[in-house]
Amino acid sequence: MKPILICRDVKVQFDGFWALQGADISVQEHDIHFLIGPNGAGKTTMLDIICGKTKPHSGEIVFQETAELTKVPEYQIAKMGVARKFQAPSVFSQLTVFENIELAMKQKKTILSLLMARMTREQRGRVIDILKLIGLEEKRDAEAGSLSHGQKQWLEIGMQLAMEPKLLLLDEPIAGMTGKERDKTGALLEEIAKTCSVLIVEHDMEFVRSFSKKVTVMHEGRVLCEGSMDEITSNEEVAAVYLGRSGAS
Repeated sequence: MKPILICRDVKVQFDGFWALQGADISVQEHDIHFLIGPNGAGKTTMLDIICGKTKPHSGEIVFQETAELTKVPEYQIAKMGVARKFQAPSVFSQLTVFENIELAMKQKKTILSLLMARMTREQRGRVIDILKLIGLEEKRDAEAGSLSHGQKQWLEIGMQLAMEPKLLLLDEPIAGMTGKERDKTGALLEEIAKTCSVLIVEHDMEFVRSFSKKVTVMHEGRVLCEGSMDEITSNEEVAAVYLGRSGAS
């Protein structure tokens, strides 16, 4: 399996503070790859760098073997197939669940022109497929604002999938969810990984253990170690700087 993303020696500084101090990360195709580490380790900054929200001071980010993302504007990175979902769900509350997915599918158009335009049969079928995948088909005509927190998270993931990404970046997708919602989210990630690589920042170690294929531990802007969850938890340095602090095992 070849990597879809390679980050080499990425460094970024904010007001004299080095948030990333030469981080190296690679994400394989169809992987569910977790970034873990203490607060301030540089995890979210790494996602910001990959999607173009923040530009690094130095380093390389190579997407699909050829594209150097540090030289590409944020909107172009999205068009190339990198989708980013932030921690707090952001949906159009007064539109229906169906309309939210529809909007995401045709982001170039204005909201009014999109809602006035007729969808093709293929487009409608694609929206329905996404609604089935995220478990919201029965909520298709409900206003997005009426959804539970977990359902809003799934809807926003669906909105990102509507853009047909090759790499999906998620920041703490299960925060605030119930146990059942977490399990459902994990199962959703496994389905998504069949067609799209997923890179996730997460603090819940049980969730990481249950659904990770690969785990990268970050500490003070650097990669401390990388491997399976079993390899991570048996690493004494990781236990000292991170897992031991959180009480996770």
